[in-house]
Amino acid sequence: MEPRPSGGSKPAEPGPCLRSPGGACQATSAYSLSSAGAEPGCSVAAVLPAGGCGERMGVPTPKQFCPILERPLISYTLQALERVCWIKDIVVAVTRENMEAMDGIIQRYQHKRISLVESGVTRHRSIFNGLKALAENRPNSKLSKPEVVIIHDAVRPFVEEDVLLKVVTAAKEHGAAGAVRPLVSTVISPSADGCLDHSLERARYKASEMPQAFLFDVIYEAYQQCSDYDLEFGTECLQLALKYCHTKAKLVEGSPDLWKVTYKRDLYAAESIIKERISQQICIFMGTKENEHVRLLEEMLKNELKHVNITSRPRCHAGRDLQQIILEQCYNFVCVNVMNFDFQETQKLLGMLEESHLSILYPVVVVSVHFFDYNSVPFGEKMENLMWIREFAKEVKKRNILLCGLLIYYPQVGKCFFADRMFCRVQS
Repeated sequence: MEPRPSGGSKPAEPGPCLRSPGGACQATSAYSLSSAGAEPGCSVAAVLPAGGCGERMGVPTPKQFCPILERPLISYTLQALERVCWIKDIVVAVTRENMEAMDGIIQRYQHKRISLVESGVTRHRSIFNGLKALAENRPNSKLSKPEVVIIHDAVRPFVEEDVLLKVVTAAKEHGAAGAVRPLVSTVISPSADGCLDHSLERARYKASEMPQAFLFDVIYEAYQQCSDYDLEFGTECLQLALKYCHTKAKLVEGSPDLWKVTYKRDLYAAESIIKERISQQICIFMGTKENEHVRLLEEMLKNELKHVNITSRPRCHAGRDLQQIILEQCYNFVCVNVMNFDFQETQKLLGMLEESHLSILYPVVVVSVHFFDYNSVPFGEKMENLMWIREFAKEVKKRNILLCGLLIYYPQVGKCFFADRMFCRVQS
């Protein structure tokens, strides 16, 4: 089946790739800045087999399409690969009946550099179809043969850029490379009658994980020579390179996050990891003038949320700083309005967040904080002026932005104390 390109060539959203005014790549991995700026020095593409039915998951929906925080699992994996600017093309192999659904995912979450091919009946046949799409220089195809190809699972969403770079660099030198992890359990071999035949010495063996990378000519030749038996029953790509091309793969130590979503409980584990990671940063936008109340609020948050990275920025720099904030993967914002109940500053921040498309990928939380002098205006009058935020919160929730309001009422005396009253909150 001829590959179907999906989406444009330049990201519209902040997630996959950001470039500086000079055009330099500023991509990072989904949650790490460790390899930002490093590139392998060769053309790279990726193939994702995504044609499985997810029998072990025990649910009617194939696991790659199961929702996590209302977003399909495969979308998180695509995002992790798209953030790596030096991966030129991503080929996804899906079944014919899921082709339309996959197209919908690509459009809804604005994924870029994606081409679809029809999967085979087995994992190896799906990978082979993806490799064929990269190898065949069709006149109207945007795909071209890369020097190195990455093979990754659609249901391993937490792959980091540094691991991808390590396997690609090793593949350039050795012809093939793959991530490995220590074995957790001892592997045993049963006899024909169901009794123990022998066990393997766990310290001598490793668990093969993804991603793997290959010189394209090596793995493509291996698949071209591959027997029908291996295409039907084989599961290890590194073994094909060894068996048919005599290429010994370099084994690269992978991170604990390379695990594969296989069972239903894994969906809950993945959701927990995602929630934890998008809750690690809070950015406070405040006025340009120093204010004791704002300083105390920031200090209180840092004392109470010691595991969270809390930064503050002047509102006048919000537009300039937003690109860097997006690169740092911040999805939680506090907008401070001192002696101000017209909500304009928060509206400005919400407008910039909507334009950035940040909430397409994850829920974005915005807390609008309002400080008022206890003696200046009666509390009831302030509440009346601020209650209209409730309707606004309902509107932005449709765009995956969770808006909360916090009114801090204080006396205008020597010492400040906080009596916080929540005047509006939209539950997630």
